[in-house]
Amino acid sequence: MKLNRLLLLLMASFCGYAQPDDVGLKDKIAQMLLVGFRGTELTNDNPIYHAVKTLHIGGVILFDYDVPSKSRPRNIQSSAQLTKLIAGLQQLSPAPLWVAIDEEGGKVSRLKSTYGFPHTVSAKFQGMKDDTAITAFYAAQTAATLAALGVNLNFAPCVDIDVNPDCPIIGKLERSFSIDPDKVVKHAGIWIAEHTKQSVLTCPKHFPGHGSATHDTHAGSVDVTATWQEAELIPYRKLIADNAVRLIMTSHVFNAHLDTTYPATFSKAILTGLLREQLGFTGIILSDDLAMGAIARHYPLEEALEKAINAGVDVLCLSNNGDAYDPHIADKALNIIYRLVRTGKITPQRIDQSYQRILRIKNWKLPVEDTN
Repeated sequence: MKLNRLLLLLMASFCGYAQPDDVGLKDKIAQMLLVGFRGTELTNDNPIYHAVKTLHIGGVILFDYDVPSKSRPRNIQSSAQLTKLIAGLQQLSPAPLWVAIDEEGGKVSRLKSTYGFPHTVSAKFQGMKDDTAITAFYAAQTAATLAALGVNLNFAPCVDIDVNPDCPIIGKLERSFSIDPDKVVKHAGIWIAEHTKQSVLTCPKHFPGHGSATHDTHAGSVDVTATWQEAELIPYRKLIADNAVRLIMTSHVFNAHLDTTYPATFSKAILTGLLREQLGFTGIILSDDLAMGAIARHYPLEEALEKAINAGVDVLCLSNNGDAYDPHIADKALNIIYRLVRTGKITPQRIDQSYQRILRIKNWKLPVEDTN
């Protein structure tokens, strides 16, 4: 079968040949989209079929529970079913497709034992044991499970510091390894290393720190100005210095110490100024889910996409698993961003920066180095 032009260009880019201008603007934008969908089987009438095959989106995200309908299943029923679904998606895609999941373990697990997957434990459990062998066991088990399924991107580990054990979305769910940033670095590093052995990418989160929050960004705006500590940056600083990190997920928290106007996902000061320029991160900045209440209940989609990209976000997570479900979210987002570029609200150069980072990390054995 003849490979289409996008695949050839992507392959050439992986070898260092293609330049951003060689690929159409819509194809570049599509690579920036990571989209959630409904369905445990791949059928040609499912909008995700079109999004992957025709639009050439960069990735998908999997869930076991559908929030808008408050029902299961969404994408996950069993190992055999999920393996078939993922293989079908990859076969549809003309370029390497990211298949992402939130598989931290414990209370944040999409691959539950009730579906036949291995039992997992929380980050807090691993941090309290503080035994590198125990952490390595669970990290390796998770990575091997994902690799066998065909999942190639895990939105883990959570490197938030357990500043507030009562934080409803971090501490209460036992997602933090420890209040000690060095322990967080140690155990997060093991998770990253074990996933790397299985060729599964990781994505530490939530920058610049969600562990001190008193509210949940899924529900609405969260201000950590009075509780955030600079120590919450330590895991990022050390993991970046160790060249261990290829993707980092943003947080939607507002932190006036770092930006007096915007939440982190929309903040150029935080994402470009702090994360890239001060901490030296040259990989992919991935937004936390733009369907979460902190964003979706306060910003129209067009404004959210414009602000996130201009702040420095490279990959936009559109879970389609918030208050409402839009089967055509990929088409809608792509066309909005295309229009924003054509009207001068986002520069073509900004799209090119993200596109080139995505190409580099998709062939993630290449060195992580910036093009700017």
